[in-house]
Amino acid sequence: MRGPRVARSGGPVLAPPLTRRSFLGASGVALAAALTACGGRESPVSGSSSGRDTLTISAIPDQDPEVLARLYGAVADSASAALDLDVVYEPVTDYAAAVSLFRTGDLDLVWFGGLTGVQARLQTPGAVPVAQRDIDADFHSVFVVNTATGLAPAEDLGALAGLRFTYGSETSTSGRLMPAWFLQQAGVDPQGFPGGPGFSGSHDATLALVASGSYQAGVLNEQVWTSRQAEGTVDPAVVRYARTPGYHDYHWLLGPDAVQRLGEDLPDRVLAWLTGLPADDEVLELFGAGSFIPTGASAYDQIEEIGRDLGLVS
Repeated sequence: MRGPRVARSGGPVLAPPLTRRSFLGASGVALAAALTACGGRESPVSGSSSGRDTLTISAIPDQDPEVLARLYGAVADSASAALDLDVVYEPVTDYAAAVSLFRTGDLDLVWFGGLTGVQARLQTPGAVPVAQRDIDADFHSVFVVNTATGLAPAEDLGALAGLRFTYGSETSTSGRLMPAWFLQQAGVDPQGFPGGPGFSGSHDATLALVASGSYQAGVLNEQVWTSRQAEGTVDPAVVRYARTPGYHDYHWLLGPDAVQRLGEDLPDRVLAWLTGLPADDEVLELFGAGSFIPTGASAYDQIEEIGRDLGLVS
């Protein structure tokens, strides 16, 4: 029986129970228990009933689950055809779970942000950064404010210091790490907001919290901001205040267990698939990119240095 998949329409399809996932947390345990009635499946390590080997992919949960389900359903289908493997998408509960499950070999190929990618690579000797989007070589965050603050778009981050402020996930590159660094460079204590900063958990949640007035200001991934604006889903109460300088961010990281299991040429095969996607491919459209390009560990040296400075990388 094939592993868990997602519907192309965006909704989840019930699947057999997840194996070797006991440390996903309470929600993961509940999910596994709920799906037990569907019967067992073979471990990804031992292959699948189709006779093909299995590659397990995942991603940090930085957007709404429905968005992620559609995106990685398309990725799984594309990779399966290109690599001649059964490709299974395994959603995770939070950023830390993605790093942990990658380290233990439960996840083979993961779409990480810059910081989580550094964390996962340092904790997993032999992990290989494979590719990033063309836009990830010069990525940006945007600070947003509620219109009730009366703030007009500006580059003065000092004006944010007295506001109730929320980041995204605690280990988000575009929703926490780099914005905190730029705030610090502007003379603003990144932890010194009234009541302490919040952590919404995702970019979409940040938008919702600022729109509701729960927080007066926040910061998120510029791509999500632009996408939600294009969709017309940004609440009029939220306006963009400032844009950060550029930095390297998201990338695909391939685990050493997958290479050992599926062949030393796997990194080259994955890179060829990603960089060979045609310009009109659905995967590129859903990723908001023109192409994937090769990347390497050195591209994230700045992320690692800043992560150490802020105590997020040890």
